[in-house]
Formats: sequence, C-alpha cells, structure tokens
Amino acid sequence: MRRGYASGVVAALLLTLFCAASPAQAAGYRYWSFWESAAGAWTYATQGPATARPADGAVNGFRFAVSADSSDSAKPRTAPDFAKICADTPAKAGTKRVAVVVDFGTPEHAPAGETPPQQRAACAQIGTDGTSAEALAAVAKPLRYNSEALLCGISGYPGTGCGEQVDVSKEGAAEAKPKPDSASDSASASASEGSGGGPSLGLVAGVAAVVALGAAGWWQTSRRRRRDG
Repeated sequence: MRRGYASGVVAALLLTLFCAASPAQAAGYRYWSFWESAAGAWTYATQGPATARPADGAVNGFRFAVSADSSDSAKPRTAPDFAKICADTPAKAGTKRVAVVVDFGTPEHAPAGETPPQQRAACAQIGTDGTSAEALAAVAKPLRYNSEALLCGISGYPGTGCGEQVDVSKEGAAEAKPKPDSASDSASASASEGSGGGPSLGLVAGVAAVVALGAAGWWQTSRRRRRDG
C-alpha cells in the first residue's frame, strides 16, 4: 500500500511539474494595423485612417499581421521615405501628396488558402482636406470594411475575415529573427531557442529531484517493511 502511495505521489508531482512548464496558448488577432511616419520612423497611429488627415509630405503605412495588441504589432517593412516614394509625383495646387506603404505581411500570418501579395508603396495625390482612408483608396483599391467601419481588406487581401481571433502559437505571430552577427547575439539567440524548445535545464533538474525523492521514499518504506516483517 505504502509503495503504491509513494509511486502515486511521484507521478502526481511529475504531472504537476510538466503542466506548470507547458506554455499557455496566447490569443492574438489577424488585422490591418495603421502607421504614421515621425522623424523617419514608423509610429502606431492614434486614430483610424477614416479620421486621420495627413499633411502634405506625410507617409502612411498599413501592415497585415497577427498580434495580441498594438504594443506588439508588426511595422511595415518598407521605410517611410516620402522623397523616394513621391519622387515622380509633382506637387499640384489644391492637392496634397501622401506616400502610402502597404505591407501584406508574411505567409505565416496569412489566412488559410491565401498568399500575401508583394508589399508596395505609391504616392497618393488627394484633396487638401483628404483623409488617410482616401489616400489609401487612391492607390490600393478595392478596400473592404465591415459594418463597424473596420478596415478588413486592401487590394482584395485578404478575401475574407476581419480582425478574427487566432491562436498566436499556431499562427507564428513572431517574425523570423535575423541570424546573430556577434557572440553576444548568438548567446541570446541560443537562450531564446532553449526556452522555446524542449525542457529547460531547470525542468530536467526538477524532474530528477522529484524522482530521487520518490526513490528515497520507496527505499525507506521497503526497509521498514523488511524490519517489521
């Protein structure tokens, strides 16, 4: 009886340890994020494209990706370079020029059965009071919105869906990291890979300790039974 009890305790402890070490599934959302240029860098927009009114010379960016919230949204991979994007579009009285970058994201973030188009950049020339949504429509039709005015598709991509919740662990929300180019980067990459792959050294040590305790308990029980018998 005591031997069976000891074995049960060991099994329970092992199960608890492994369950605690298993990563929880994180929820994310697949959607188009909206970005603006500030000092030559992308910043997450504080308002939607339907209400934002960019100035002449502004750069707007749109990126399709899976992310948990705005704090970890993937930025457009094309630099916000107005001079380059609008180089062939001369200024015109009564209009303003807005550079628009559209990044359709990576295959890992694409809905099932769809392939993201190549990212693109174009110069929109719209009225001086025009919105970011108008600038986008000028260079990337057709646009698709849902009943709540949420931007769901640009240039027909994706064909369906709109801000749906997905399992981040399955969709690969984190983009592939560049290969480390220094010893410190290599060490950091190895540590990161170790934490995401198989059991860590601490987990293995913990399992070994539990097994050792269980074995010691069984040995003491067996010794007591032999002595009492």
